[in-house]
Amino acid sequence: MDVNFDEFYQWVKDNLGIELAAYKEKQLQRRILSVMRNSGAKTLLDYTTMISHQPQIKSEFLDYITINVTEFFRNPDLFREFENQLVEQLSPQFGRLKIWSAACSVGAEPYSLAILVDKRQIKLKERILATDIDHPILGKAKAGIYKESELKNVSAADRLAYFKVKEDVYHLAPQIKQNVLFKQHDLLQSPFDSEFHAIICRNVTIYFKNDARDNLYRKFHDALVPGGLFFTGATETINNPESIGFKKISTFIYQKQ
Repeated sequence: MDVNFDEFYQWVKDNLGIELAAYKEKQLQRRILSVMRNSGAKTLLDYTTMISHQPQIKSEFLDYITINVTEFFRNPDLFREFENQLVEQLSPQFGRLKIWSAACSVGAEPYSLAILVDKRQIKLKERILATDIDHPILGKAKAGIYKESELKNVSAADRLAYFKVKEDVYHLAPQIKQNVLFKQHDLLQSPFDSEFHAIICRNVTIYFKNDARDNLYRKFHDALVPGGLFFTGATETINNPESIGFKKISTFIYQKQ
């Protein structure tokens, strides 16, 4: 007999440590059924057994559910606006910056920040923190090896300066890698660090239910210093940011009041 979705969510929480109940239900269930069928499992009960005993099936499930889609300088126009805010506002005001890239996936976003910091000579208080719930994905991020398609927004000059091509893949320069610290972190369950001057978390909260999303925005707000910036994704908008303590200063950039 098959388990229902509620039982599957509880099994995932108990065995994988991931809280799925906060995700938008219909969207999540479509994704679960899709990846389950691709694995060859006929029922959710069969699928839990496969996840438990087959590392590749487990990895594919985590990768698919945690939405690991990213690229360097994603949405270039928005990223340039964030860059301008860092250079013109945060850096002069605070000097050395503490930056967090949340839900960083394979590392393209925090490494984009590290390249930006290097090019614009922004001083860091400590290494850029990059976190994700998916441990295998963090391993890929630490390796710093990317396909050309993931670098489509990187200029030819920056490719030459910050990457080496080996066997048709791009290896990130060590001086950029050393400025990023990767850690496993669950946005819904893990405690947050504090005193950040900038937090970037893009195209993640769209998958959460309203209550979970709004609570997450409050936690990001609390993790920032007054005047700090929060950068969301191109599909995300904070409704009534003033109620949380944010001021909208650009389309997808909010400042803690």
